[in-house]
Amino acid sequence: MPDITAVILSGGSGTRLWPLSRTRFPKQFIPLMGGRSLFAGALEQARRLGCARVIVVCNEAHRFFAVAELRAAGVRDGRVLIEPVARNTAPATALAALALEECGGGPMLVLPSDHCIADRAGAAPFADCVARARAAAARGLLVTFGIKPGWAETGYGYIIAGEALADGVCKVAQFTEKPGLAQARDYAARRDCYWNSGMFLFEAKSVLAELRRHAPEVLETCAEAWQRRESDRILGAPVERVEGGRFAACPDISLDYALMEKTAGAAVVPADIEWSDLGSWEAFAQIIGRDAGGNAVVGDAVLEDCRDNMVYASGRLVAAVGVRDHVIVETPDAVLVADRARSQSVRQLVVRLRERRRPEGDWHRKVRRPWGSYESVDSGEGFQVKRIIVEPGQCLSLQRHRRRSEHWVVVRGEARVTLGDEVLALGPNRSVCIPVGVKHRLENPGDKPLHLIEVQCGDYLGEDDIERFEDVYGRTGKS
Repeated sequence: MPDITAVILSGGSGTRLWPLSRTRFPKQFIPLMGGRSLFAGALEQARRLGCARVIVVCNEAHRFFAVAELRAAGVRDGRVLIEPVARNTAPATALAALALEECGGGPMLVLPSDHCIADRAGAAPFADCVARARAAAARGLLVTFGIKPGWAETGYGYIIAGEALADGVCKVAQFTEKPGLAQARDYAARRDCYWNSGMFLFEAKSVLAELRRHAPEVLETCAEAWQRRESDRILGAPVERVEGGRFAACPDISLDYALMEKTAGAAVVPADIEWSDLGSWEAFAQIIGRDAGGNAVVGDAVLEDCRDNMVYASGRLVAAVGVRDHVIVETPDAVLVADRARSQSVRQLVVRLRERRRPEGDWHRKVRRPWGSYESVDSGEGFQVKRIIVEPGQCLSLQRHRRRSEHWVVVRGEARVTLGDEVLALGPNRSVCIPVGVKHRLENPGDKPLHLIEVQCGDYLGEDDIERFEDVYGRTGKS
């Protein structure tokens, strides 16, 4: 059989794990599990399963994070397909299938980048489930993986298994999306009912044929956008940017709705594994364990007479007295307090923040960039102070600002500064002033991180007051 290609879907924003997860740096890239990101876990899963190639589908805002994860995992032949706008899992899967067909086709294992997967002691490993699914996919079936419910979860979709096929594979009798509590309890008690994991295995040609039959608008718009793509490289990795106009016209629809609920070829492989989509703080609490009082705690927290809470402290002490059934999450710029029963509703809070133009809905205080990061330390009328870290060998774009000046003070490391026609070398305790309208660039030529303090002054200090002229990461024009 041809080798399997792992398709890592990374278009989600993880808003239900706010304030830890933000649109611009979502949960799949945050080191949630033992210092490792969920995205890295998906790549490791693909490696353990023997996948020969990796295709990542992500959006424009996350392309550098995806490439950095591929490099860190040692994946040298991975491809990154960039969606200009988010259009859900059906279009993302169609793009990956089109890309794979151009290279000869074969089976594709679709893995979300933000799920937590582990083998269960005493049960068949996930690799065995993938082997059964691969054999079924070779017969033209579109296979999904069903997880035996651990509780009555209303935030997951469910699959009812039908006719038994060869080697533990079953036809799908019914899909149900996020039932009410009474129905979820009924499903959780049934032996033929499973959580819908959102993981799939099928031949590229099979899924394209079924999309052509059941979701022709999805396939047609994706195919046109794919044909008009632009090829590029980011940090040495091949990147293909899908044409935006046609892709934006594609229906925003999941693969389940567009295809799996319609096709006669849908099959399910029951997978007795540890699995969570980490789609809410309640789901997160399920996988980290609880203390004697039923509290799931991460970080520095002191609880007195508290029961059945989810507490996450990212940096500061969180103290609580007499609290029951709550989610409490602390980050440097926001604190969430919610009823545990309403943890799925956190995404509505993010919508409210965006309506009020609050940056906390999209950004962390510490903002990641391909060259490093910056963090706002203080701000007021006409000024802003940032802490900037530039990783070894990295550099910012050659740029200028129309409405602000900047003053840089090197704290640690070595800086190379382009200022107009001059190139300056600055060490610790050295500084330079960047006047309004002057082209400039900051580089770290050393082998250790460069730390500096930036003071901005002007009548407008927004990030869109950046005009780029040269950039090693392919970013040009206005920010």
